[in-house]
Amino acid sequence: MAESSTNSSTPSLNFFFTESDLDEVKTAAIVEDSLQGMDDGELYLESTQSESFTFDDGRLKGASFDSSQGFGLRAVCGESTGFAHSNELSHAAIKRAGETVRAIKSGNSDVTSGAPARTNKQLYSPDNPLTGIDFDKKVSLLQEIDAYTRAQDNRIRQVSASILGSWQSIEIIRADGHRVRDVRPLVRLNVSVVMGEGDRQEMGYDGAGGRQSYDFLFDESAWQAQVHEAIRQANVNLESVAAPAGEMTVVLGPGWPGVLLHEAIGHGLEGDFNRKKTSAFAGLLGEPVAAPGITVVDDGTMEQKRGSLTVDDEGTPTERTVLIEDGILKGYMQDRLNARLMGMKPTGNGRRQSFAHSPMPRMTNTFMLAGDKDPAEILASVDDGLYAVNFGGGQVDITSGKFVFSCTEAYRIEGGKIGAPVKGATLIGNGPDVLTRVSMIGNDLKLDNGVGTCGKGGQTVPAGVGQPTLRVDGLTVGGTAG
Repeated sequence: MAESSTNSSTPSLNFFFTESDLDEVKTAAIVEDSLQGMDDGELYLESTQSESFTFDDGRLKGASFDSSQGFGLRAVCGESTGFAHSNELSHAAIKRAGETVRAIKSGNSDVTSGAPARTNKQLYSPDNPLTGIDFDKKVSLLQEIDAYTRAQDNRIRQVSASILGSWQSIEIIRADGHRVRDVRPLVRLNVSVVMGEGDRQEMGYDGAGGRQSYDFLFDESAWQAQVHEAIRQANVNLESVAAPAGEMTVVLGPGWPGVLLHEAIGHGLEGDFNRKKTSAFAGLLGEPVAAPGITVVDDGTMEQKRGSLTVDDEGTPTERTVLIEDGILKGYMQDRLNARLMGMKPTGNGRRQSFAHSPMPRMTNTFMLAGDKDPAEILASVDDGLYAVNFGGGQVDITSGKFVFSCTEAYRIEGGKIGAPVKGATLIGNGPDVLTRVSMIGNDLKLDNGVGTCGKGGQTVPAGVGQPTLRVDGLTVGGTAG
């Protein structure tokens, strides 16, 4: 939960002043002194516990636990940022950081940005998932998954399963005394299999997670569903043939294919790229940038979702931000710095990987809203094309919008019906251009299962993606067919 009051009797929310030598009043005074006369800035305190268990080749291959804590002190003047961090939680360390960040004090407006709005909403429980289930039970679950998976098909040659969990406590203190606290759980279960026939081997994968306890991952029906999905994908890939190449109609499946939307379009709608005019969407607010019917939102307020945050890493409450509405560009995702410089309001998208990183505008859960077409109708409308269901890696150029994405599960569409699975298909195009080529939007919006991780500027953060089934006309497909 997040709390914006200056006092709290809840130990977990008052962590930094009960479990360290820091004094609340003295720390706030140091922050006020360090940031005096700055346009913006904050002290970001963080304590994180994380663990992982990996079961591979029938045995526990790895088990790790990590605990870290520290602070990041940021001062903002105009477009300049002074930032210092340390894993030493002491008044002396914060004072030294203050001396460093004050070095940028020049050319500012001498008008301190106002504090973020306050919130008492709660999107996830503050309970620590790492302490809810003991070590032996976590290992036993992975053993059970391994045994169950191998019993499903004698063609299974390798099984890998892993559990990952973290618990992060943060506190943000501003020069004006405004304080925000948040406690963030995050868990994830991954299952992958390798199936073989003769000399050919193919892989399948499924994962699930979110900002909650391990309990839902330990539900037998839930993890068994992951196992069967991984096996299904591997089996499909064993039957796949060489992918065709050329320009064709592509139908994108619902859910995880939204990662293409995230990478090829979402990053281009972040405030920093648009302020610096390095995005293909720069200067286009109010202009049509997509086909009619396309609405794209970024929503950090969805309960227990992987990309959700009660407040962002600057203390701004997250929100549901409409980026594109019925094809018209309506807004950007903003942190405090870029919003101020662009004369806009922050949208709760200021995120950082850890206390050792300065925040920047990042996505939370980004997805396209549903349309009115039945997915079967969309497939039936395609005489010859490609049905892309799952994606692996991809590359995107933010300035031009050009992208290349590899499909991990795809099929030929022949005569309006799903045909043979294909291997080695890649989608090649331009993000803004693709939005104008969408001709049918399904009514089956689906979000991913909680496995997304987004990279930008050397930082990674958890994120969510999603979309309905889409028909895209005239998309270039790279294939392996001769």
